[in-house]
Amino acid sequence: MVSVVILTLNEERDLPLCLASLHRCDDIVVLDSGSTDRTVEIATRAHARVVTNPFKNFADQRNFAHQQISFQHQWVLHLDADEIMTEELWNECIAVAQRNDGSVDGYWIAPKMMFQGRWIPHCTDFPAYQARLCHAQRFRFIEVGHGQREAPDMRMRHLNANYLHDLSSDGEDDWLSKHRRYAKAEAREQLQHLAVGNWRELFSRDALRRRRALKRLSFKLPCRPWFRFIYQYGLRGGFLDGAAGWRYCNLLMRYERFIDEAVRELKKSSR
Repeated sequence: MVSVVILTLNEERDLPLCLASLHRCDDIVVLDSGSTDRTVEIATRAHARVVTNPFKNFADQRNFAHQQISFQHQWVLHLDADEIMTEELWNECIAVAQRNDGSVDGYWIAPKMMFQGRWIPHCTDFPAYQARLCHAQRFRFIEVGHGQREAPDMRMRHLNANYLHDLSSDGEDDWLSKHRRYAKAEAREQLQHLAVGNWRELFSRDALRRRRALKRLSFKLPCRPWFRFIYQYGLRGGFLDGAAGWRYCNLLMRYERFIDEAVRELKKSSR
């Protein structure tokens, strides 16, 4: 079997659906950052174990889970409260756990991003893989921007199935508020990693390598907000995602403006 850890902070709205999608899991841990709503109560009623740890960043929180929580199984699936397990992904995770391949530390999984009830694959760069199924003892995360990534020495493979991630579960105002906070971490990364790195990775056959190289390149581009909109809506085919794609690409453009504002503030404070 597979254990599941869910990161939470005031997630009473989304957590019930996430937990309901995990009806086949016998070891669910809710790693909470100090919720003041009904999150802990909802988790407890669903027979999930609740562990509390102050939040520093996503990498530290996920590493805390691996280092301090005793999971019942050797493979751990990481989810957030606004994400939903699918039967196809659960079956694939179980198959991986049963093989227990000692040559692999973790698996990348691509989420299907949902916005206002519709899957928007084009403007979310599907498949945008993330490290989510991890060996409980061997795996480590590192912080990148406002999120996390597998440590460089992790031995990774891909899974084919997907989980669902609802980008609009809290509404556009909450999305913007959250991403205004994320922008500060992204700004710090931008100032620390201005070099593009290996140009050849822009033409790699590996979609994940191409995406990460393109992000590094974007740090050096002028008019980033407009470039992001043109890239996602036009070049990546966001227009094929209908009205939901149009609205989401406009949100991404506003997010890039938040990052630019945060970069200017960091430069000003450093002077």
